Amino acid sequence: MEKPDIVHAPGHPPPFPAPSELHRAVGASALGNAVEWFDYGIYAYGVTYISAALFPGDTEDAVLFALATFAISFLVRPLGGLFWGPLGDRIGRKSVLAMTILLMAGATFAVGLIPSYDQIGFWAPTALILLRMLQGFSTGGEYGGAATFMAEYAPDDRRGFYGSFLEFGTLAGFSFGAALMLGYSLHLGDQAMHEWGWRIPFLIAGPIGLIGMYLRSKMEDTPIFREEMAAAERRKPPGLVAMLRGHWRPLLVVGGLVVALNVVNYSLLSYMPTYLQRRIGLSNQEALIVPIIGMVFMMVVVPFAGALSDHVGRRPMWRWSLTGLLIGVVPLYMLIGTGFAGAVAGFLLLGLLYVPQLATISATFPAMFPTAVRFAGFAIAYNISTSIFGGTAPMIGSGLITLTGDPLMPAYYMMLACLIGLVALRFMPETAGRSLRDDPFAPNRQGRENERGAA
Repeated sequence: MEKPDIVHAPGHPPPFPAPSELHRAVGASALGNAVEWFDYGIYAYGVTYISAALFPGDTEDAVLFALATFAISFLVRPLGGLFWGPLGDRIGRKSVLAMTILLMAGATFAVGLIPSYDQIGFWAPTALILLRMLQGFSTGGEYGGAATFMAEYAPDDRRGFYGSFLEFGTLAGFSFGAALMLGYSLHLGDQAMHEWGWRIPFLIAGPIGLIGMYLRSKMEDTPIFREEMAAAERRKPPGLVAMLRGHWRPLLVVGGLVVALNVVNYSLLSYMPTYLQRRIGLSNQEALIVPIIGMVFMMVVVPFAGALSDHVGRRPMWRWSLTGLLIGVVPLYMLIGTGFAGAVAGFLLLGLLYVPQLATISATFPAMFPTAVRFAGFAIAYNISTSIFGGTAPMIGSGLITLTGDPLMPAYYMMLACLIGLVALRFMPETAGRSLRDDPFAPNRQGRENERGAA
């Protein structure tokens, strides 16, 4: 397959930031994403301890309440996208990202300070819900902003490679959170973890967030955004209604792809420890070890997949991933159900099938929107779809198993999400190698891209 042509907008030479500046931008973006997923990791992997400490009822009900609280934070993300996205297009990516990482890390830190249900009753789950909502609100601007920041700094012909490090940060943060929970569990024992040990990983988020805010505050805003602000006629981004009217096509395409992306993501990364423990019968430690092995493997593969997308394009990578998952997810879930060794092998193969999506998010989605609405468009489409389908995936998977008694229900749900993703992919233009100054959904270009995609 031929490498996509490198195309730059006429009259607009591409920016070439110094390598040191580019690497700092990559690191600052990835660290914020790592903090976000560190929170998800310690929450998902410590859900049995959190539910016992902060919720009433027996173990089954408490875990379900804790999973529902996990989903609640996602319901607030669209509000965060609506607030932070337009703000980032108006005042700059850097300023918003410095604020979101501080709010996000602060909310995670505060979870570790909540008194137990035995001490303050229903104020404990209430405080957790409020903090999860604050975390969701800040995350609504964090991911879209970090991906936009990363994409606008990266060279056009290597956007896939550099963008993949945002997802390297995702897996690093999640793995670090999981490893902390596992390490403290092994070192302290079950009783101490239930009493106070589960709080330590949450408290660690505080200093990590301060480091991330410092790094981001020292960065220049992206070259493309500075160029946009220098053009007098473009200084004021269009309003929300105008943005929705003028860019509904990329909003729908990104939203459809995110359904597949995040149902797989949260089923595989967030829900899997609970699934392995409660549905397959693995021990607490085994249920944590399996995803950690899988995520370390995915971390190694992600940069290579990102670089490959610069050569073959984003569309083929997504098509391979969605089709492979559609065919393989049920057999691989059956393999996972055979025991610890099968769970490791099944998770590794699922992760390998998922990586082509994961590695190309930062290169694919920001390129769907022109600079003036890039942060807002991406943040709104991504967070609305994630709030409905992504954060609810663990709760839906668990609920469907309880309702039907079939442990393969999460796999069936992932198949449905992949079908939706394949429909959306049909309408996605190829953007690999193209300048972010282009509008890939411009009518003349869209026609050519559809013809190329059909061929």
